[in-house]
Amino acid sequence: MAEQVLTIEPVIERFPDYRVAVVVLEGLSIGTAPNAGVEALLKAAEAQATALLAGTDLAAIPAIHAWRQAYKGFGIRQTRYRNSLERLLRRLRGGEALPRINPLVDLYNAVSIRHLMPAGADDLDRVVPPLAFRFGGPEDGFIDMGVEPPAEDPPNPGEVVYADSRHVLCRRWNWRQDGRSIITPATRRAVVTLQQNGAGDAAAAADDLVELTNRFCGGRARVAMLDGARRVAEL
Repeated sequence: MAEQVLTIEPVIERFPDYRVAVVVLEGLSIGTAPNAGVEALLKAAEAQATALLAGTDLAAIPAIHAWRQAYKGFGIRQTRYRNSLERLLRRLRGGEALPRINPLVDLYNAVSIRHLMPAGADDLDRVVPPLAFRFGGPEDGFIDMGVEPPAEDPPNPGEVVYADSRHVLCRRWNWRQDGRSIITPATRRAVVTLQQNGAGDAAAAADDLVELTNRFCGGRARVAMLDGARRVAEL
């Protein structure tokens, strides 16, 4: 039986400021009904971001600058490839609202904006551990959910990816997710990652997410912090 773990080896060796809050959620009840409380959180996050962006260039935000430098560190220089946090902020700067997907996705997007760090989640029953932030190789597969119809788009060798034992779950570290393990209203178990690269406080973001998830989606939560001293978390 494969190890039920998530590891940040060997990425941490090249990026020593990397820190990840791993949040395992079980017994979730996500549902599809509109939730006034979640909607209020999204609107508050949108207002927070709008106020920040009104007087600050994106490049001057410490978290954005840190992630841009990290992307350059594994060869990504094209401006069309931005981490998930920056893509949300760009969306808001352009006058669009945050996406409304389902309560859990909406909550981690709100937390991403509140704490200025990339966040992502996968259905724990639709992945095959071990999970790893690692460098991509020629055997890796990835289905891009950002195009229609979804298309196979494998990572470049040496690119930072997030993967399970079968395929890549997210390309370019935290750019775009594979569609096969997305969170749906039927998800009962999930693994969420809140990613810090020098700037930010992933532990505080995890506390925020756990409180909000318990309030709006129920269930139980476990949190592990990964960094240079602790590189593996049990799922």
